[in-house]
Amino acid sequence: MRQMLSLAVVGLLLTTGAACSAPPSSPAATPATAQASADAPVYTTVRRSADGIGKAYQGREISAVMGWQGAAWLEREEREREERGSVLLEELDLQPGMAVADVGAGTGYYARRMAPLVAPGGKVYAVDVQPQMVAILRELAARPGLAGIVPVQAQVADPKLAPESVDLALMVDVYHELEYPHEVLQALVRALKPGGRLVFVEYRAEDETVPIKPLHKMSEAQIRKEAALHPLVWERTADRLPWQHVVVFRKR
Repeated sequence: MRQMLSLAVVGLLLTTGAACSAPPSSPAATPATAQASADAPVYTTVRRSADGIGKAYQGREISAVMGWQGAAWLEREEREREERGSVLLEELDLQPGMAVADVGAGTGYYARRMAPLVAPGGKVYAVDVQPQMVAILRELAARPGLAGIVPVQAQVADPKLAPESVDLALMVDVYHELEYPHEVLQALVRALKPGGRLVFVEYRAEDETVPIKPLHKMSEAQIRKEAALHPLVWERTADRLPWQHVVVFRKR
């Protein structure tokens, strides 16, 4: 079934417009990005590594984005065994009626698993910056039982979520790729309801045995360092997943 879904995903992507290997970038002079960058800590230019974009934030080079061409990898058969997504869902403690944002939702791997857990009455805002991925999410939301999924076309520095609209925002292997991490976190904090949770799931940089390229990993210390620039309080870190840590913050 998952293999069939992967093939359907690839087929849909090939019909949704011109190919791109990364999300559309906003020009540096656009008003929203320019204003956000003026308020943000300075991004620096560094020598571009093989897996990076030559732009650094808080001492780390931002990694290149896995484009929509990698969609089938998100639906790989072994993903549950490697990542234990079912355990992650337990850690999130989702309840009926909650509004959740899956930021960088991709093919909807987690969005479609969270939707039944917040039903009835809940919503999963499936947010992505790549139009090809949003096309997949729209097709997904039209399926029986998944009407609670609301696809959202994000911008590179703005997830496009209304203020105080979500109880929880989740980023699974996404944050390290954000071209404008400071601005996106600002927007996500605004989107959280009072006391809402922001959850980072990242491959553990502290563990050399995790078979992921270094720029696609983050240490807990680095995540907490960057989150500390925002009105967020660290709540806990869960290490029940084989390769990733789950770092949970609450809005102050």
